[in-house]
Amino acid sequence: MSGFLAGLCVAVLPLLAAGFWLGRRTARPPGLAGLGTPVEHATFETLHTASLATPPLRAGLTEEAAGRSARKLRSLLGTDALCLTDREQVLVWDGAGAHHRTEIMERLAGPLDSGRGEAFPLTCDIPDCAVRWAVVAPLTVDDRVHGTLVACAPRESAVLVRAAGEVARWVSVQLELADLDQSRTRLIEAEIRALRAQISPHFIFNSLAVIASFVRTDPERARELLLEFADFTRYSFRRHGDFTTLADELHAIDHYLALVRARFGDRLSVTLQIAPEVLPVALPFLCLQPLIENAVKHGLEGKADTCRIQITAQDTGAEALVVIEDDGVGMDPGLLRRILAREVDHTGGIGLSNVDDRLRQVYGDDYGLVIETAVGAGMRVTVRLPKYQPGVHLTGRLTPK
Repeated sequence: MSGFLAGLCVAVLPLLAAGFWLGRRTARPPGLAGLGTPVEHATFETLHTASLATPPLRAGLTEEAAGRSARKLRSLLGTDALCLTDREQVLVWDGAGAHHRTEIMERLAGPLDSGRGEAFPLTCDIPDCAVRWAVVAPLTVDDRVHGTLVACAPRESAVLVRAAGEVARWVSVQLELADLDQSRTRLIEAEIRALRAQISPHFIFNSLAVIASFVRTDPERARELLLEFADFTRYSFRRHGDFTTLADELHAIDHYLALVRARFGDRLSVTLQIAPEVLPVALPFLCLQPLIENAVKHGLEGKADTCRIQITAQDTGAEALVVIEDDGVGMDPGLLRRILAREVDHTGGIGLSNVDDRLRQVYGDDYGLVIETAVGAGMRVTVRLPKYQPGVHLTGRLTPK
């Protein structure tokens, strides 16, 4: 009996396997294995297409961005033609019926002024023209119409009207994000200009005064300091790139400290411990120099003896850890918190709050300055720099996170 059951199992197993395979084939079309049901597959395709259209739109409503996203948007709507316009012209036309460009622009005055979508028939003398109807949906940013999305089809369709409106709202969100990215970039540029303005008045005056004092007594020393001053100002006022390397930033700081030492002599002692492997790490331009300037100012302020500053840069794996420490007068932690929050004005506080804001904007809130201080206890400032961060490049402009 057991032999009979064993033989029956052997005979039935191939039939069960074949039935299971056939059921899988009929329940799920070939090629969709692993993607779920046809509905799930359609959802995935829609989301994937939308994700491909997103990056170009984050550059704003430009001809290049429109050209790179139009085909994906037309695929989302499943329409015969699609165009994107600004307030003046058609930026891109994808699909059939491109000869309707002029007619489309002539009909956009209403939607551009009112911000409401419209649908209208197209006039055409070409018998086999694939598009006979247009649906216009405005693209708005901050309640202002920047352009339109126009979907064209062979016939009137209420479904297309609703779909075009939804896609236009999604595009508008991307354009709003692009506008925020541009505002963020302008803010960072303004903050860099503020740092440069902070550096220029007192430091340039004091440096030139020191150099002038050596012109008669030690011309060679004056020449060396003048070269240091030229190198530092050339770096500080450069006009290209939002980021630099740790090596370049430290090199500029070395020029700065040479000028400070010429002024204060033996009252300033600086020790550097830099791990060579972190020198290529990218960081925001003019990020460390204000921290060094703050350490020099508070280290020398109210002290008759030597101010000691220690600068270390360590490799901690995925990050570079930069620590700037002085043995100066320190600061009340409560006052420091208010300075970083820009609740009070304080001499030198602009540099600290500026650097803290820029680090958070570039790397996230987890990467703000960590400052340990107390009255009479000096100050220790820690900066964590990820070795890799999307958007941080040594050349070109800031890319949004």
